[in-house]
Amino acid sequence: MASLRDAALQLFTALDRLGIRYAVGGSFASSFHGIARATLDINVMLELPQVLAKAIYLAVSPAFYADDAAMVEAIGRGRAFNLIHLESGHKFDLFVAGRHPLGEEQLMHRKFAKTAILGGEPLDIPVVSAEDIVLVKLLWYRAGGEVSERQWNDLTNLAAVQKGRADAEYMKTQAARVGVSDLLSRLWGE
Repeated sequence: MASLRDAALQLFTALDRLGIRYAVGGSFASSFHGIARATLDINVMLELPQVLAKAIYLAVSPAFYADDAAMVEAIGRGRAFNLIHLESGHKFDLFVAGRHPLGEEQLMHRKFAKTAILGGEPLDIPVVSAEDIVLVKLLWYRAGGEVSERQWNDLTNLAAVQKGRADAEYMKTQAARVGVSDLLSRLWGE
């Protein structure tokens, strides 16, 4: 049975071959930046123009299950879609950067790092920056009605780990742009 690392490597290799920019986000990126969190899937932000929709399907279809029609439609509408690695059963949630409030920023500020967060030998992969992880989590917290203790605890823990290392000006600017300045101030205790 293939490992999560093997499945990720197959996907990342296909994206690299097509010249598609991407970055690992979600709980895996949070884990990379210091807050370990168990998860069953991997979130990947990617720059995926509609013209490459069929090409990505063809590139991954031998190893991954994907509904090509649903995938093409999701990409056209800027919605997330998923791929399931057939040998391992691991799920990858793919988000199209152009329609996400912080999608382009996540790709511009991604960090390339040699990491073993996917298990096994370390891989050199692009990971969403700590600043963008915090901002995305603030958006999710707001969208969820600001009631999830688990989300807020994740945020406070990540902020504590990144204290003094994060680019505060970038975060303030982007928080204002996406409407979460009040939550960022609350997180920082201002």
